[in-house]
Amino acid sequence: MKRNVLFVQGNEACVEAALYAGLDFFAGYPITPSTEIAELFSYRLPKRGGKFIQMEDEISSMCVIIGASLTGKKAMTATSGPGFSLKQEAIGFAVMAEIPCVIVNVQRGGPSTGLSTSVSQGDVMQARWGTHGEHAIVALTASNNQDVFAMTVEAFNLSEIFRTPVILLFDEVVAHTRERVIMPEPGEISVVKRLKTSVKEGTDYHPYLPREDGRLPMSDFGGVHRYNVSGLMHDMWGFPTDNPKIVYGLMHHLVDKIQGHTQEITRIKEFFVDDAECLLISYGSSARTALHVVENRRARGERLGLLELQTLWPFPVDAVRTRCAPASYVVVVEMNMGQILQEVKKAVDDPDKIFLANQIDGSFITPTDILNILRIIQGKGT
Repeated sequence: MKRNVLFVQGNEACVEAALYAGLDFFAGYPITPSTEIAELFSYRLPKRGGKFIQMEDEISSMCVIIGASLTGKKAMTATSGPGFSLKQEAIGFAVMAEIPCVIVNVQRGGPSTGLSTSVSQGDVMQARWGTHGEHAIVALTASNNQDVFAMTVEAFNLSEIFRTPVILLFDEVVAHTRERVIMPEPGEISVVKRLKTSVKEGTDYHPYLPREDGRLPMSDFGGVHRYNVSGLMHDMWGFPTDNPKIVYGLMHHLVDKIQGHTQEITRIKEFFVDDAECLLISYGSSARTALHVVENRRARGERLGLLELQTLWPFPVDAVRTRCAPASYVVVVEMNMGQILQEVKKAVDDPDKIFLANQIDGSFITPTDILNILRIIQGKGT
């Protein structure tokens, strides 16, 4: 069978995947290095019957995709670090009101405007804790454009299944690397549709009453049912409440519906993990460098392996603990000061065997950066 093969940037792969997943509405504001996503949607999406709108800022961009999603549309926005900061309050609203949507953050150097055209992976913890209050979040990433496509579709699926905002945490190198993407045929990758309520018009509809399987059927806002949407603690009708019992139940629901399904949500890739004496853990574009080192050293007889994380949140604690246990030492490869390093240390039984190979100056991490750390570790062991 002849396959449709594209030669595209990561940002373009993200656009193709969102259209494949059934995107109806995109709102955004141009910001490097994510701008190509908005540019492509501006002419691709209307041709598919969808709506594109450039908003006046990042805050309004996030707010309007929330509104679009409530009316039954699959909605998405894209930004980079400074814009991601501005979106946080509205992301918190989407978490509380349980509104499915997808937010792309193509990471660049920070803080503030930082290094606007350089690579970084410094927004990992912001993706987890950027909005205030106790909450759970889903954040996915990818190291190559084929996986950008797959993870983008997955982001839409998870947002619909769990009625939650999902973050795609890409980085500048992945976004601007041009490489081959094999386009899947329609139906080849499963696409989850919006779960609509079966409650008839004129019947009492409870927008926040879960089914036995935990899913919350939705009714298009402005349609046949009238209901309330609030960022306040609310009851099953969506009306504000400060009843401790209801608040307690809602808080556990918001966290447990994601944390309780970590194994279902988690996506990881393994390379030579089973017999690895030294295990590298990485994600995003850093994992490309890590894989190069592993394959190169394997050819020389050294037992290196790579665990590539595609799900950063909820953090795959059990998978990391299991894969790290047999290794003599573990090196976390990332382009920040060690944000995932700390999560790995918390997950394992022996945190003293966890080391960091990183880059923080806007330069892409190289094999030499990793090998220098390996030499230091091996020197300590002799």
